[in-house]
Amino acid sequence: MLSEDELALLDAIRETGSLSRAAARLGKAPSTVSHAARQLETRFDALLFDRRRYRLQLTPAGQLLADEAARLMLDMARMTQRVKQIASGWEDRLWVVTDEILEFELLMPVVRAFDALNSGVKLRFTHEVLSGTWEALRDGRADLVVGATNEPPAIPGLRWFELGVMDWVFAVSPRHPLAAVEGPLGRERIVEHRAVVVADSSRTTAGRAYGVMGGQASLAVPSMRAKILAQRDGLGVGWLPRQRVASLLKQGELVEKATADPREPNVLYVAWRGDHEGRALQWWLEQLRQARLAKRLVRGVDMTLGSGGVQR
Repeated sequence: MLSEDELALLDAIRETGSLSRAAARLGKAPSTVSHAARQLETRFDALLFDRRRYRLQLTPAGQLLADEAARLMLDMARMTQRVKQIASGWEDRLWVVTDEILEFELLMPVVRAFDALNSGVKLRFTHEVLSGTWEALRDGRADLVVGATNEPPAIPGLRWFELGVMDWVFAVSPRHPLAAVEGPLGRERIVEHRAVVVADSSRTTAGRAYGVMGGQASLAVPSMRAKILAQRDGLGVGWLPRQRVASLLKQGELVEKATADPREPNVLYVAWRGDHEGRALQWWLEQLRQARLAKRLVRGVDMTLGSGGVQR
């Protein structure tokens, strides 16, 4: 194992190409640096420095040792930073899982604000759907979940607060057969047509599917955006977040239909495990408690129809 002084010596010689300049860089006498260099050669029983030229050259063995020393110095610097980071209350990493119903682009300004703290905490964002969001927190694949739906389950140490309420609209393409039906749609009419659903990402259960009735055919898609596009194109029917399709409804790309059994609004939750509350988690919780951000996340990005197709 190389000492910190030996690592610094190799790095200085590699950078300067001179024992005297390396000595000046290290703040030591040239004789001290020369003696240390010879001790290194004795220790490794190898010629590390080619002294035959005006500029000190590293032999291939010396170059290898210097490269490895540089890597070790960088690793030591990172380790030192991480130790200080953890000691000051910051986590090494914060894993945030959002329900797919939320759009990551709305969190990007918050990520930039967090970066400005220079905390050293590595952020990781992934998304899950429906049951998969709560499951990620329960199974340790999330430090923080945002936008989880349904009542919080029984998870040891679970803490949570409400992010907001999402309203829904039953919408179909103007070309879909249900668009021409007058009056509220009953169960018997809806079940005749395929539902579009966002596939539940649960790994341990069959998952849930909102708005699918017994015996009704379904088309599972990977995201809410895909669901909106599929219903706009007449591939099926179902419930959509009202705010995200407001412009498509206004432009006639989707048609709102009343139903005999309206869907209740969904409460979206922010949740975490109370036994792991580092500074990064606390900072994110403070941001998510701000009404302005919470409202933007719940409302989402309104999809509009531009000249090139659906835009956001």
